[in-house]
Amino acid sequence: MSAPHPDADIDVAILGGGLAGLSLAIQLRRRDPHLRVTVLERNVHPVREAAFKVGESTVEIGGHYFAHVLGLREHLDAEQVRKFGFRFFFSEGRREVDRCTEIGVSALLPTPSWQLDRGRFENFLGEHARALGVDFRDGSTVRGVDIGDGDAAHTLRFEYGGESRVLHARWLVDASGRAGVLKRKLDLAETNDHDINAVWWRVDGHIDPNDWSDDAHWRHRCTPPDRWRSTNHMCGPGYWAWLIPLASGAHSLGIVCDPALHPLATMNSFEKAMAWLAEHQPRVAEALEQGGHGLQDFRFLRDFSYGCKQVFSPDRWALTGEAGLFLDPFYSPGSDFIAISNGYICELIERDRAGQPLAPHAAIYQQLYFSFYQNTLSLFRGQYALFGDAAVMPLKVIWDYTFYWALLAPLYFGERLSALPLLGRLRPVFGRAEALNRALQPLLREWGEHNAALDDDRAGPLDARNLDQYRIDWFHELNRALNDRLDDDTLVARLQANVALMERLAAQLLAHARARHPAIADHGLAELLVGVDAGEELLEPHWYGAAEALA
Repeated sequence: MSAPHPDADIDVAILGGGLAGLSLAIQLRRRDPHLRVTVLERNVHPVREAAFKVGESTVEIGGHYFAHVLGLREHLDAEQVRKFGFRFFFSEGRREVDRCTEIGVSALLPTPSWQLDRGRFENFLGEHARALGVDFRDGSTVRGVDIGDGDAAHTLRFEYGGESRVLHARWLVDASGRAGVLKRKLDLAETNDHDINAVWWRVDGHIDPNDWSDDAHWRHRCTPPDRWRSTNHMCGPGYWAWLIPLASGAHSLGIVCDPALHPLATMNSFEKAMAWLAEHQPRVAEALEQGGHGLQDFRFLRDFSYGCKQVFSPDRWALTGEAGLFLDPFYSPGSDFIAISNGYICELIERDRAGQPLAPHAAIYQQLYFSFYQNTLSLFRGQYALFGDAAVMPLKVIWDYTFYWALLAPLYFGERLSALPLLGRLRPVFGRAEALNRALQPLLREWGEHNAALDDDRAGPLDARNLDQYRIDWFHELNRALNDRLDDDTLVARLQANVALMERLAAQLLAHARARHPAIADHGLAELLVGVDAGEELLEPHWYGAAEALA
């Protein structure tokens, strides 16, 4: 361990004690119990449960981060809701949700994730951080920040306990969320051309989609029949609405929409949102109108997705969580990107304490982080018009999941995101996958545009299809394999095989798109797939719209 810097009171100051900041503090102390870490948080703890913050759904990387990297599995299992995967209903304007196309798993996949009551979780994180020796000062108000020149410490001016105070820190990490203390000070804000709005609210009591049908077969498609534990997406053209259960007994709801198709002014109050739901998702509106669902809060946010010019600096500062960048909540990537950025920050602080140069690694880690961000953003940007297409959107969901589980997720689970020699070996593999995705996303978009131009029912809901992801053997295996412990050579071979699987899937999607719309452009996909043998179909016929026996 290096000696404390002479002009620094502490080693690391973290602005913001929310999900990103407290997680980072815990991770730092678990890696080095000697680190002097102070977290300054505006809110006074304990905070309110349920109606505190959105960002309640986790996926595999975020779940693994909280459960294993931070060692919080016991809390997650005992005090949060085990998630029953993502679930999608193509139910625009339909009361009979049980007659609409549904995508989801019929049983839990091997790799877990959770629905987080953010108030309950952040209260727990604050207590756990203090138990690990973190100086967590809730009720603090930051008044000013000065970045130290050269090797000088950073200076923070803040109010705490009714007094003005000053703190000097070797490292400064901004986890202040959308307040973006450093982003504003250093002019780091950057747009990303993904113009999306959202409204959200919480209500008392859980909402159970199984209550929406008397069809016993439909109700028991899942084992156990717990659709309510899923992140339920109610999908339509240009929007999706979420339903997420919280362990405190409340339910989180929200509407995320493309303003060109659904202006924010049509839903920016609870009364307007309920009227909007009555038109677009009437069964959800009816469920909310029943007794026992008192309103807890209501908020909205305009143009919520953004990038950042810089997140890691060799001058010993960094941004994490929403203080840096934010994508889109459709696949719940927020906790994933907290996990990734916090991991890189820990690596940089460790290098600094060992007396090693920071500049090369800060640049490389930032390049990697931004590439993960851009690849994930490509799944959402320009695609919202497609969200109501029950013919194409299920295929996009399978592709997007496959892209995630094939590359980024196994790298994270395998603790290789900062293994630069290995990442150098994998560069061609990642390049191949990125090229496939860059070509496939516009293909899917054009496929949806062709469908929308048709007068027949191919562009509308395909009644009662049950698209069970659990029954797709290779898809199930991608999820299970995240937990395998592999050496470098085996991991490289695994990711190469995963990209070969992506090639087969892309070839089959292109073939099906052209079978329905012969004039559709290939967007460069055909050239990428020269020499690729599509092999046996990876998806059963009903995924492409063929009738399926409901038995």
